[in-house]
Amino acid sequence: MTNELMSLTAVTVLTAVMWMPYVLNVIAVRGIKDAVGYPEDPEPMSGWASKMKAAHSNGVENLVVFAALVLIANAAGVSTAGTVMACQVYFWARVVHVLSYTFAVPWVRTLSFATGFGCQVVLALALL
Repeated sequence: MTNELMSLTAVTVLTAVMWMPYVLNVIAVRGIKDAVGYPEDPEPMSGWASKMKAAHSNGVENLVVFAALVLIANAAGVSTAGTVMACQVYFWARVVHVLSYTFAVPWVRTLSFATGFGCQVVLALALL
């Protein structure tokens, strides 16, 4: 497996497990019955859990772009030091993004998002 595909795997696993903490919060706040049901007036999640849910949604949205670029590069046989680095940096940018979003760290959230976008640009430019 290429380095780029390993990074894609790591980003995918990270995105896949992001829901767990905020769902546990839903269970803790609402109880299991309301967590798995459709309560009419549900208790709101904790602030951090709401932010983590939003970070998870953002991660899913960006995974689509990142995965497409990595898979296209793999199919085209494009792998450079720049694409390897971009993929590795992208993973860590997503880790920082979910944490800074969850804990409401201004600037860091935006910078980590912009870093991830820059990594996507590097991949796209390597393909063009």
